[in-house]
Formats: sequence, structure tokens, C-alpha cells
Amino acid sequence: MSSLERIVTVEWRHQIHFTEKVFDRDNDVLVQVLEGRQVPLQGRRAKVLLVVDESLAMARPDLVQSMEEYFRMQGHRIDLVCPPVLMVGGESVKNAYFRVSEVHALIDRHHIDRHGYVVAIGGGAILDMVGLAAATAHRGVRHVRIPTTTLAQADSGVGVKNGINAFGKKNFIGTFAPPFAVINDFDLLGSLSPRDKRSGFVEAVKVACIRDAEFFGWLEHQATALARFEPGPMKRLIHRSAELHVDHIARGGDPFEMGSARPLDFGHWAAHKLEQLSEYQLRHGEAVAVGIALDVIYARLRGFLPAPEAERILVLLETLGFDLFTQELLQEDDTGQLKVLVGLEEFREHLGGELTITLLRSIGEGFEVHDMEAPLVHRAIGELRTRHGQRSGSVVRVGT
Repeated sequence: MSSLERIVTVEWRHQIHFTEKVFDRDNDVLVQVLEGRQVPLQGRRAKVLLVVDESLAMARPDLVQSMEEYFRMQGHRIDLVCPPVLMVGGESVKNAYFRVSEVHALIDRHHIDRHGYVVAIGGGAILDMVGLAAATAHRGVRHVRIPTTTLAQADSGVGVKNGINAFGKKNFIGTFAPPFAVINDFDLLGSLSPRDKRSGFVEAVKVACIRDAEFFGWLEHQATALARFEPGPMKRLIHRSAELHVDHIARGGDPFEMGSARPLDFGHWAAHKLEQLSEYQLRHGEAVAVGIALDVIYARLRGFLPAPEAERILVLLETLGFDLFTQELLQEDDTGQLKVLVGLEEFREHLGGELTITLLRSIGEGFEVHDMEAPLVHRAIGELRTRHGQRSGSVVRVGT
């Protein structure tokens, strides 16, 4: 027997740009990104395919026209291969593979190669789907993300994951493929509903809880202003949250999650299951808020997290406008087991190894456990149910 073994090291440049009105004629951030190729095209213009979230185009009727005008002005430098392609957004776009095939067909039809670009403009779901298509066409074409939700700008859009849902599981089909670039345009958040603006705040709370106590304190201080969606604090929240997420990817030692630890998924084991149980009526951020609250109370019950710090986290989430209880927490299967607990096994399977859940010892300090005691999870759910009833002044009943 003989063997060969080498350590293969690959460097990725992960660039996040912050701007406003990216398609304004005087804003050259996008064109500079698209011209930032390492391999010259010997006089050829880079081909660009734009895929736009349909709901964004409906909310901003002027936006598609602005895109087309922007590329007309830059036509000597960049080739927009067709008018912007509108696609349905939201979680439904991730529930069927044919949407990925549609993007593949466009890449093929317009001859987008590894030196061309697929630019996705929209919320996290459409970025996930288009990113999967870009990562698998020609084994990878250049993908530029322009996130248009608070959650995507602060968290998912600046990450390195792409995926769609399958077999009743969230992100079952997907890739790790860093985007060529991410451009966060704060102006594009203007058309969001309050519900969708708020949804992204929870990912900032999450990363502050596990990484940055000082940022958590800032969030507490600015919570009322954030709940009013004041632009200055919102910009700071997005920038710092994105920075902490990118720092983890670049410096955490496991950007493609080859091990079992996923600290950035704090609060997510329950959230993913709750989204599924609600048939995705719960926004991702809303489900994560419940998941964080559940794990915070659980950590307190296990004696890991001091009660005053647990209460600070719960109060911050409530001040930002999140409900910390949902009826999906009470759904049972035919054997009487809470369906949300099935999420633990699905989470373990998704990790590909032993169950690894991030909990808190203190604000800013996460650590890992490899088991969750079901009776304490039940108690934590009960506390959330009681707390919700006290806050709403109503009695919460099973099955309502």
C-alpha cells in the first residue's frame, strides 16, 4: 500500500461594501467591484446577469429602470446580458429545485462563464437560491449579493452559504461558496415593512450574545431607537453585526463547518423547526428570537447562565418588538412528543456528527454542550408561555 497526502490551502477574498443608492449614476461601487477581476479579459467586457426579487421591484417601481440606466451608462465597461430578471422571493423560492434550474438556464442561454457575474438583489431566500445556482453552474461562476433586508445585510447575506429546502428540512441542498462580493445598500431597506425591518435585529442580538458584550450593551442602550427604526442606530447595528459574522468566518478556523460546532447558529436548532412547523409563516428572525429565548432560559435552568443576564437578553428582545412565544412550541406528534424536540435530531444530522448546541455562560461568552435535557426544554417552553401570557394579558391555550 502507498499513499499521497497534501494540505491544500485556498485563500478567499471576502469583501463587504456599505453604500447607499448603489444604482445611482454617481455611485461607482458596483462597477468597481465588477471590474475587480484578477484575470484580465483581454478587452472583453464582463457579462452580468441580474436576478431581482419580484417583491422588491413591486415595492420600488423605479428600481429596475434605475438598474437598466446604470448599466447603459457603464456599457463600455460591463455587458448586462438581458433586462433584469424578476423572480419570486421569500421562503417559497427555496422550496423547489426548479427555480435553481431556471437560473442555470439563464446562465447557459447568456453564456455566463467563470469570469462573468450573477448578481442577486433581494432578501436572504433569493440570495440563497441564486447563490446555489451560481455555485453549481460551471462549478462556480462569480456571484455578487446585494441584500435588501435587514436580516440579509446583517447576517445571511454576508455569509458563505447557499441552499434550498428539501425533504422537509431547511437548507438540505446547498453549498459553501463565498460570494465574489457583497454590497449592502441601506437605501434598499426603505420599502420594508416594520416586521421585516425588525426581523434582522435578532441576528445582531445573537452574535452579540456569543461574541461581544460591549455590542450587547450598545444594543440595550439603543433598543428604543432601534424599535422606532431610526436610521443611525440601524446602520450601526447592520455594520457591526456584519463585521462580527465576517470575522468569525475569516478567523474562526472552520468557515465551511467541517467540524461539529456552529456558534453562529445560537438559538437556531429550535428556530429552523419552528419555521417548518409554521409552514414558514414565521419569519426567520421571529423564529430565532423564540429560539434564543428558549436556549437562554434553558441555560439558566441548567445553572450555566446567571438569572440577571438571562433576563437582560429576554428584555432586549421584547424591547426590540419580538414575541418570545409561538404556538408551534406546543405542537405534539402522535406519540405525544413535542415536535420542536425533533429539531434536535435534525440539527445533529445536519451537522453530520454529534449534537453540538451553543449556549451562554455570560453575555458575550458562548460555549458548547452535546446534550439537551428534554424535561428542562419543557420547563423553558412553559416559562415562555407564561411570560407571553402575562405580557399580553391573555391566557394562552394549547391548540389555539
